[in-house]
Amino acid sequence: MLSQRRFDNLPWGMVFLVFIISCIGIAAVYSATYTSRGPSSLFTKQIIWVFIGLIVMFLALIPDYHTVGRYAYVLYAISLVLLLLVMIMGKTGMGAQRWLAIGPFAFQPSELAKLSLTLALARYFAEDPKQGDYELKDLAVPIVMVLVPLMLVLKQPDLGTAIMLFLTSSIIVILAGIRLRSVMIVLTVGIAIASLVFLVSPVRHKIWSSLKPYQQNRIKAFIDPGSDPLGSGYHANQSKIAVGSGQITGRGYRKGTQSQMAFLPERHTDFIFAVISEETGLVGSSILLLLYLLLLLIGVDASKNAKDRLGVLMAGGIVAMLSLYVFINMGMAVGIVPVVGVPLPLVSYGGTSIITTFLSLGILLNIQSRRFMLFY
Repeated sequence: MLSQRRFDNLPWGMVFLVFIISCIGIAAVYSATYTSRGPSSLFTKQIIWVFIGLIVMFLALIPDYHTVGRYAYVLYAISLVLLLLVMIMGKTGMGAQRWLAIGPFAFQPSELAKLSLTLALARYFAEDPKQGDYELKDLAVPIVMVLVPLMLVLKQPDLGTAIMLFLTSSIIVILAGIRLRSVMIVLTVGIAIASLVFLVSPVRHKIWSSLKPYQQNRIKAFIDPGSDPLGSGYHANQSKIAVGSGQITGRGYRKGTQSQMAFLPERHTDFIFAVISEETGLVGSSILLLLYLLLLLIGVDASKNAKDRLGVLMAGGIVAMLSLYVFINMGMAVGIVPVVGVPLPLVSYGGTSIITTFLSLGILLNIQSRRFMLFY
């Protein structure tokens, strides 16, 4: 169990922030899913998921994070097996095959893949004798480690999770110490490929035709939301209306027309921030953003002051993952990024997302609580 010394070293400010943000999420899900018959069962489930998540978070404090690192490859392998099972016997919903049914519950393995890949890459770079100054030729193994789950996730298809895997992995590689010349080469190649896609019609057509219809529609809606306001652009347009109608102080709790009158789709998951913005306005949205900023800054501090390279990379990867979650989800709500189905950490409804986020935060707390300890 937790020693008294580690208990005293626990950053209780971070625990408090996690609890407050979770409570905001519960209240937002209650408002977003409330019906004429009373609270929705989704609200009750969200409370259960948060309660389980808190337990998972504190359980993650018991083992040394080095022990977690030793099992990183095992967790990574399990996530790959689960992603393969999704392809074989996965549950289909909203045009994608992303879930595994476990009794009455549906589990989304791609959420676990984000964390497991982060931990696996952290262990790889921590144990690598070179310890930084990497060139592209040194990254063959990490590239394969990223590409395998990335391709499995794209097959579902889940573009949002694939983007998260790629961006989080890229940040970990940067933290591990890649040469500037290698970064410039990657950027140059990326720009060249993007130019090829846009300028060469056959290539552009082939890539475009490989996308699912709903993915094509989301891209069209992002480029020109007014092209199909009642179809592909509906989600983004309604979300921006909800955010804008909140103005400075908001319409009041459970008084938002976009959410209460069901104009806003996916209001308890992808667009939960739009619900909060409509009801609490700029003031409430800014407070939530500030809470996230404080939470992430504590995470950055945990990475900066970690006792070893493994702790630095694990904490840095987790902070990068959570930061991308927040940025992309809020960006979807206000229309600055395409709609890719990324939840808002601790706030959006969803069992797998909630549990994985709490587990990630538990590992972050684990690293932070041991920074003053000389022996593990």
